[in-house]
Amino acid sequence: MSIKTISFSRIDKAKFFRTLNKRVNSYFKENNVKKTGNWKLYTKAIIMFSVFLIPLILILTVHMPQWALLLLTVVIGIGMAGVGMNVMHDSNHESFSSKKWVNKIMGSSIYILAGNVYNWKVQHNVLHHTFTNIHGHDEDIDAGRIIRFSKQAKWLWIHKFQKYYSFFLYGLLTINWAITTDFKQMHNYLKRKLSYGKFPNPTKEWTILIISKIVYYLLWIVLPLAVLDIAWWKVLLGFFVMHYTAGIILSVIFQLAHVVPKTEMPEPNKDGNLEHTWAVHQLYTTSNFAPKNKFISWYTGGLNHQVEHHIFPNISHIHYQKIAKIVKETALEFNLPYNEYKTTRKAIIEHFKQLKTLGSKPAYL
Repeated sequence: MSIKTISFSRIDKAKFFRTLNKRVNSYFKENNVKKTGNWKLYTKAIIMFSVFLIPLILILTVHMPQWALLLLTVVIGIGMAGVGMNVMHDSNHESFSSKKWVNKIMGSSIYILAGNVYNWKVQHNVLHHTFTNIHGHDEDIDAGRIIRFSKQAKWLWIHKFQKYYSFFLYGLLTINWAITTDFKQMHNYLKRKLSYGKFPNPTKEWTILIISKIVYYLLWIVLPLAVLDIAWWKVLLGFFVMHYTAGIILSVIFQLAHVVPKTEMPEPNKDGNLEHTWAVHQLYTTSNFAPKNKFISWYTGGLNHQVEHHIFPNISHIHYQKIAKIVKETALEFNLPYNEYKTTRKAIIEHFKQLKTLGSKPAYL
């Protein structure tokens, strides 16, 4: 992997991660539980795929009023986000199943969500999980020039209003995957020789990308145009509404974990060195929200337990509720932060407060 060198501290005097890792491993061993998914996750996968795909089948086969068709595209968007957070996410972290072939198949669900496995693993598993909240390295806090997610990003006058307009732009996340993002990312990542594991064959990856996009558009645009007796622009509107719904859900959940007042955005020194070890860095740069809300935990695929996910990305999200107590107690024992907001509402309010802060004109300008 070729990337500008960033080095985490190797000195953990208190031996925080060694202690935490030992305690978490003991939990799984003592309870005879696998770190991967179980029947609860597999049942949820069936539910999420059903919410995602059954409305499409109904749209294509059942005659109904156009307002009902539009409403079903919203449901598809909810299911789309659900599949992404619960199935695709765990699978591409190789925690959905203990069997690699199952993870590979379920991880490929990203292709019907408008994404690409190679791009996602580089952006998420490599860049985001390694360089969390580090400007210029973590692409999750890089929204171009339109939204300023970090104090290191260049300030523009329009950012004074980002607390008002950012929410509306969040909905464009997945439709950008479908149209432009994947092509830009693949060109960039292959050029930089980035990979998660062995560097892939560029020709193979480009072929997969192009074929998967063609199949994607055939399924979600060409097929409805051929089957439904409605104007073409209404099909495109439904496609947009589906993506906009999923985009808002995914974007808001992602931002609540990292762009809130409690989280930090550390800067490496001139030599590229960071103050903390990787595990401790995750504590400073991530935040949980609504940790005791069972529905939020269920629907978001445990992404409201972002602290646990970032320290143990290869453990399935169905275990986060159980290991959260261990992580929190260990962090506090070592006098380290454990960021969390008790409710989703509070986290949303704090996120937009952070957008307001980051949108204010810096004193040095």
